[in-house]
Amino acid sequence: MISDVLTEAKDKMAQSIEVAKDDFATVSAGRANPALFQKLLVEYYGTPTPLVQLAGFQQPEARVLVITPFDKSALKDIEKAIVAAPHLGVTPNNDGQLIRVTMPELTAERRKDYVKIVRDKAEAARVAIRNVRRAGKTDLDALTGEVGDDEIARGEKELDAATKAAVEQIDEALKKKESELLEV
Repeated sequence: MISDVLTEAKDKMAQSIEVAKDDFATVSAGRANPALFQKLLVEYYGTPTPLVQLAGFQQPEARVLVITPFDKSALKDIEKAIVAAPHLGVTPNNDGQLIRVTMPELTAERRKDYVKIVRDKAEAARVAIRNVRRAGKTDLDALTGEVGDDEIARGEKELDAATKAAVEQIDEALKKKESELLEV
């Protein structure tokens, strides 16, 4: 029973880490990357749809990304969504067939803004991990009476160790992304 609680908590923590890393990938480091557009929603026939489901991506140059919609009628909607995305800060060029997005050179101020965004995302991931820990501890406490107090205490120590390891992974990914963003 305790092992089930711990396994579930560790799985949820691992998912939180993956979500945080995916969120980090959506923040630009001055290079064009399709991951920047991964969570961008486009209003397509009245339904918010992820851009990756509406278009193909090509990267002909380091700072240029070409977006080719599968349905040409969605071109204007895609362009509108890209312009409205605050984390991108780009102006798309629409030629009627495809959209070219040129990533601007990052200024020192913009880099610092991106670092703040990444730190906020990291803190949100840490909070999610602590919430998983709290839920796991509640589940362990519910086992009181069914298993011994020593077993529960051992389970809590293991849960704390897993929480610490997950937070360290988030911090490590944050440091890596910060250095990537601040690199000139």
